[in-house]
Amino acid sequence: MARNKEGLVLLIDVSPSMHSVLPEIQKVCSLLIQKKLVYSKYDEVGVAVFGTEDTKNDLTNEVGGYEHITVLQPIKVVDGDLVDVVQQLPRGTAPGDFMDAIVVGMDLLIKKFQETIKGKKRICLITNAMYPIKDPYEGTKEDQVSTLAEQMAVHGMKIDCIIYRGYQKRDPHEDNIIKENDMLLSIFSTKTKAKAVHVESSTSLLGALRTRNVSPVTIYRGDLEISSTFKIKVWVYKKTSEEKFPTLKKYSDKAPSTDKFATHEIKLDYEYKSVQDPSKVVPPEQRIKGYRYGPQVIPISSAELEAVKFRPEKSVKLLGFTNASNVMRHHYMKDVNIFIADPGNKKAIIAVSALARAMKEMNKVAILRCVWRQGQANVVIGVLTPNVSDNDNIADSFYFNVLPFAEDVREFQFPSFDNLPASLQPNAEQQEAADRLVMMLDLAPAGKEESLQPEFTPNPALERFYHHLELKSKHPDAAVPPLDESLKRITEPDSEVISKNKFVIDEFRRHFELKPNPKLKKSTRRLLRDKTSGSYENQSTDLIASTSEVKTETLGDLTPVSDFEAMISRRDSPEWVSKAIFAMKIKIFDLVENSYEGDNYPKALECLIALRKGCVIEQEPKQFNNFLSHIYRFCKEKDLSSFCEFLASKDVTLITKTEAEDSEIEERDARSLFVKADLNS
Repeated sequence: MARNKEGLVLLIDVSPSMHSVLPEIQKVCSLLIQKKLVYSKYDEVGVAVFGTEDTKNDLTNEVGGYEHITVLQPIKVVDGDLVDVVQQLPRGTAPGDFMDAIVVGMDLLIKKFQETIKGKKRICLITNAMYPIKDPYEGTKEDQVSTLAEQMAVHGMKIDCIIYRGYQKRDPHEDNIIKENDMLLSIFSTKTKAKAVHVESSTSLLGALRTRNVSPVTIYRGDLEISSTFKIKVWVYKKTSEEKFPTLKKYSDKAPSTDKFATHEIKLDYEYKSVQDPSKVVPPEQRIKGYRYGPQVIPISSAELEAVKFRPEKSVKLLGFTNASNVMRHHYMKDVNIFIADPGNKKAIIAVSALARAMKEMNKVAILRCVWRQGQANVVIGVLTPNVSDNDNIADSFYFNVLPFAEDVREFQFPSFDNLPASLQPNAEQQEAADRLVMMLDLAPAGKEESLQPEFTPNPALERFYHHLELKSKHPDAAVPPLDESLKRITEPDSEVISKNKFVIDEFRRHFELKPNPKLKKSTRRLLRDKTSGSYENQSTDLIASTSEVKTETLGDLTPVSDFEAMISRRDSPEWVSKAIFAMKIKIFDLVENSYEGDNYPKALECLIALRKGCVIEQEPKQFNNFLSHIYRFCKEKDLSSFCEFLASKDVTLITKTEAEDSEIEERDARSLFVKADLNS
């Protein structure tokens, strides 16, 4: 039996009030089965619906009652047929009694598993709980729920309740029924392991159902060392974890179709051959690992590699405390971990609680050095944030987030508006229009429920992947289906919000002059010149179509200005700005030095103006000013003073402080370089 095997019964309300949301319920239940087929293929699932016109369940035959409840699929190991069952839910005509449905679900689990997989039997109830439940033969409804909760605890069952309400008006009578049903469902939370989730939209419903059963595993058990004499026993778990695409393995179809025991696995064998003699295979004992160091490959033996390995001791040590405001939220890396006191250790529980509450009161966080296991290759530095519990039954704890080292920090190349000249500064009206546009796009506006709540919003890429995977399992040649409407609401702007705030968007457009930004293209001539081989016939159309996709990396002779603008505007690496400026300097030097009677001066001027403009935008005034001084001295040495006179006549000046804050040139000194030239001449 698999260690994490789960027995699950889906109880789905198909009464008339649920008809509008049943398509979304079918999708989320299908996704649950699809994920179990990938990750938990030994899990067993059953499906029962309530609110149907007919009745089909064992309890009705055995003891009577429990009407309008139909077992669509008895509990069995998940397979593709189960997906078809949940994708074709019937539309009921009777009011749904969720309490009777829970009893039927418990009966299915008890008969199937008896006392096995204790603690891994689960009921998932999906309903809007808008119909009253029947009065019991004895006692009150509260007594009935308490009895069911106690029986669940005895048999090691859990229940998850997903309560869908939607945005619809209800009369006072319906509100009273809903309040009573919510109160009854809340009893499960106090009496047994239960989880109740209220969702208001079909999008939230997609993320409300727990599709994978992941058992928590500690990544560290040991001491939290506050000092050499003060240590607290703690356990560390993963609080959150990125859900990734499943590992896809290679599959071989070479085995005969009649072979039922074929594994279809592919075995890869590698051979290493000598460079001097390609026909000679090098045996393992004659191989050695090599590591690139610049253009060379440095061989390092396994003995040397073991000798230089860093082997830190397993430990979690406090480096110090700091104000919470000193640690930026956007510096958090990787997954979140949770520190709890060693269960059952009262001293550790008290110590963790005292430390967490003191840090909370003083608004402090702790910086830790962590090595989770012995022999771990790397050391983690992170921040410990107190998590003070409001529930008496839940102990205080800490959240831990990994912090970046200096080389991990990425500085974005977005200069501040404050460094731009006054002519390029946004005015008060533009700032206000931009603020309103940002507030309009807020997913959590004041007084309203947050849209796309993280805990209820699934990953649309994974949702679509599993749907396509299930489709391909039945139809191998099936194309990728179009994006589902429910996923469009996650990935695309909310059309309702856009329509309601059209005036805000129009106002933003009115305050800003919007111009198209044409893509800078690499010339077709240069593209042809760079092509080393192959026929060019019938390729002109392809070349023209592909020029806009080519990323410029050098300055050409024909279009140096456009190439420079393309390079300096690239944001895939911070190095492109310095590369573009350096390349343009070289280009200007070449044009001036190779000029014959000033024939290259106009083109050099054009390049110099582009360089000046780029240095202003990127706030690199010293680069241009130093270069202009340098080219002045260069022209004097090479007897090219005519170029300096040409620049003076075109009014090319140094970049001043009003244009760039880092400049050391005042407005009155902008032309000082050429004034000196006139005096010297």
